Amino acid sequence: MPERTIADFWFDPACPYTWTTSRWLLEVAKVRPVEVRWHVMSLSVLNEGRDDDPEGDPDGYLWVPVRICAAVRQKYGQEALGRLYTAMWTVARGDGNWLGELHASLTAAGLPPELAEVGTSTEYDDAVRASHAEGIGLVGEHVGTPIIAATGPDGRRVAFFGPVISRIPLGEEAGRLWDGTLLVAGVPGFHELKGAPHAEPQLDYPG
Repeated sequence: MPERTIADFWFDPACPYTWTTSRWLLEVAKVRPVEVRWHVMSLSVLNEGRDDDPEGDPDGYLWVPVRICAAVRQKYGQEALGRLYTAMWTVARGDGNWLGELHASLTAAGLPPELAEVGTSTEYDDAVRASHAEGIGLVGEHVGTPIIAATGPDGRRVAFFGPVISRIPLGEEAGRLWDGTLLVAGVPGFHELKGAPHAEPQLDYPG
């Protein structure tokens, strides 16, 4: 059997395209010897100090879910964070491309619902910033969410932004995208590859 690869996945929980990428990665884990580890990053932190507001979030609502995720990661571990992330997008999801009700998501993930209250405090901001810095430090501040770090075909650890996908590949299609992404990202001097303009993300995950 091939040696199992750890795929470290940094995500802002509010991004719908990051959600589709995360479900693709879970599909990859079904057909390739890959284990996913979950980490938080923050678009709010990434965009601090900018003159514009690319996320359209002047009131800082994006801080709420990422603070809750950081608290869960610190208190209960990365597997619990993965459960919460799944629940956020599958339990009582709001209208459009937005998360479900956070108390309900915590309960569905087997976590104390009162953890939702940390979303409006600054208690875990240092944890958010530290995890964000770890992920963004692998690729640079010119990218966004998600960031993946994994071992490439030649045994070197590679890190990259994305892939940004609007549809969740399943089965062997997911595996082929993983193989190709690692191959391309692992080439010395590689920087960027883009496809067609973004389509609306298909958020429902059949897996």
